[in-house]
Amino acid sequence: MNDCITHSAPDPVFAEPWHAQVFAVTVALNEAGRFEWPDWATRFSNTLKRHGLSRELDGGDDYFKAWLETLEGLLAEQGTATQQDVKELCQFWEEAYLTTPHGQPVHLR
Repeated sequence: MNDCITHSAPDPVFAEPWHAQVFAVTVALNEAGRFEWPDWATRFSNTLKRHGLSRELDGGDDYFKAWLETLEGLLAEQGTATQQDVKELCQFWEEAYLTTPHGQPVHLR
């Protein structure tokens, strides 16, 4: 019997589920024609510069927080989701997860 078990499964691309989700939403909005990718890249680059994130990023929270900030700014500028909309949705999610029993799925009311 082989003492060394190997596998060829790739490492996860995203460190956290929300990283994958915000990435997927952004790609879906681009594919739906809501914005052009070069415009997105410019906006995201500007966000990174504004935060002083000139070092090489590893795709962690700092990178995806900047990604989310860029997406929220773009949607607010387009009138799709205002800052107030985002704030209210965050409050609804916070209330939902604080009132959901441990181990149960969190649902917005």
